[in-house]
Amino acid sequence: MNMADEILGPALKRGQENDAALICGADTVTYRELAERANRVGNLFTGTGITIGQRVLILVSDRPEFFYVYLGLLKIGAVPVALNLRLAPADIAFTIEDSGCAALVLEAQFAELFGEAAQELGSSPKAYSVDEQLDGFYHLPSLMAEASPELVSAKMSPDDAAFWMYSSGTTGKPKGIVHNQRFILSASYLFKDVLGVGPGDRVFASSKLFFAFSLAHCFFASLRLGATTILYPEWPDAEAVGRIVQEFKPTIVLSVPTFFRNMLRDGVAKLPAFKDVRYFISAGEKLPRSLFDQWEEATGRPVLEGIGATETGFLFLANRPDSLNPGTCGVPTPGTEVKILDHDGEEATVPDEPGVLWVKMGCVAREYWNLDERSREVFQDGWYCTNDMFTRDANGWYEYHGRADDMLKISGQWVSPVEIEEHVLAYPGVSEAAVVGVPNEDGLIRLALFLVAPDIGDDLETFEKELRNKLVEELSIYKCPRRMYYVDAMPLTATGKLRRFALRDMAINSASAVG
Repeated sequence: MNMADEILGPALKRGQENDAALICGADTVTYRELAERANRVGNLFTGTGITIGQRVLILVSDRPEFFYVYLGLLKIGAVPVALNLRLAPADIAFTIEDSGCAALVLEAQFAELFGEAAQELGSSPKAYSVDEQLDGFYHLPSLMAEASPELVSAKMSPDDAAFWMYSSGTTGKPKGIVHNQRFILSASYLFKDVLGVGPGDRVFASSKLFFAFSLAHCFFASLRLGATTILYPEWPDAEAVGRIVQEFKPTIVLSVPTFFRNMLRDGVAKLPAFKDVRYFISAGEKLPRSLFDQWEEATGRPVLEGIGATETGFLFLANRPDSLNPGTCGVPTPGTEVKILDHDGEEATVPDEPGVLWVKMGCVAREYWNLDERSREVFQDGWYCTNDMFTRDANGWYEYHGRADDMLKISGQWVSPVEIEEHVLAYPGVSEAAVVGVPNEDGLIRLALFLVAPDIGDDLETFEKELRNKLVEELSIYKCPRRMYYVDAMPLTATGKLRRFALRDMAINSASAVG
C-alpha cells in the first residue's frame, strides 16, 4: 500500500477529478491538480536524492504547498514531519538532529529561524523554499515546473513508517512519534461512519495542520472521503474564523474550547452562517458544560466533544449527533477499544472509579523515535497508554479528569483539577480557570486557583467570598481552593496547552496570595 494513494485514490476513482480538494482564499485546487502537483514534488525530491524512509521536515503554513509536499513525500516512501510553526531555533535544531532528517521544506518567512538553528548545529540538511527564491535553497516551484506529473507510488508495507509527528514537549524534549502506513485505514471510522462526511462537505479547523487533530481529520480523513478542505494560512482569531464560516460555508468545523469561548465573547458565534454548520467538533482540552450551553444557545447547534492524542491522530472518544452527553468525552469511536486501569494496574470495573485510559485502535503509533524504554511503557500489544485520567459512568460515558501526573492528593483524597475548574468556569465573570497544587509552609499540598476574570470589577473580596460559597455548596471541602491568583492570560505551550508547572512556579514565588 501507499498512504498517498489511500488518501487521493478513492476520490479519483469516484470521478471527483474536477471537484475542489482545497480552497485557500481565492485559490481552488481540484483533486486532479492536487494529485499531479504531488507527483511533481515526488519526482523532484527523487531527483535531488531523497529516498525511501528518509525524514523531511516541513515548516509551511496551511496553504496548498503543504499538501503537495506532504503527499509527494508519501508517494516516494519518504517520511514527512510537519513542525510547529512557532518553534524556537533551539527546538528546530533539536528536531533536525533527533530526526536525522535529509531535508527541510519551508516558507521564506521561516528562513531566518532555520538559519539560526543551523548555526547551533554547525551544519544543516538540504533546504527547499516553497515560495521565494533564496540563496542556498532549492526553489520548489521551479523544480516542480520541470518535473513530470506522472509518478508510480512506492509500494510500502502497512507496518512501514509513513509520517512522524513531534509532541509538544510539555515535560522535557519533544518526542518523535512514528506512525505507520496503516494509519490511514482508520480515517473513515468517525468522519464517515458517525458523521457521514463525504463529497460536497467542506471541512475547516481553527487548529493548524501541524496539530494531530487537524492533520488527521482535515487532511487525511477529509480528502480520503472526497470532501473539500478549507485552508487559512495565517494564525486565526475569532474574527477570522467568523469570516471563513461566512464566506466559505464549511459544513464541519473543528476547534478547541478556547476558540469556542472567544467566538462567543466576540459575538462571532451569533453570525447567521454558524447556524448552517452541520457539526461543530471540539478537542484539545475539556469543554465546560457552561460553554456547551452557551454555544448551543447562540448557534442552535451542539458541540460534539471528543479526545484524541498525537499518538493516535484520530479521536478515540467522541460524542455523537444522535447520542451526546455534555461535559463528557462521549464513547469510543468505531474501531476503538478502551480500558481504564487503576493505580494498581488493574482494570477498573466499578462505575465512576478513576484510572488511566488505555486505547487500542488501528492508528496507534508504532513507537517514540530513539526512546525504546518509554516506547515499551506506552505502547503494549497494540494498546496505547494515554496517561490521562478518566472515569466511566454506569451508562458508559467517559469523563476526562486531566493528566495522570496532574492529579492531586489532598487530605488523603485524589482530586481532579479539571473538575474544580469546570465549577469555577460556571461562575459569572470568570473566562478562564486553572487549579494547581502548591506546597504550604508545612510541605502539604494545597490547591491554588488561577483566574482570568477581567469583568469582575474591583470588589475582589465580595467576588471571592461568593465564589468560595458556591464551591463549598457544590464540592467537597477538600476540593475548594484556599488561594486565588489573577492573571491576564494563562501560560500556554506553543500548541496551546496549559503550562501548569508555570502556574505552580508563580504561586510558589508569589508573596501576594489572596485568601
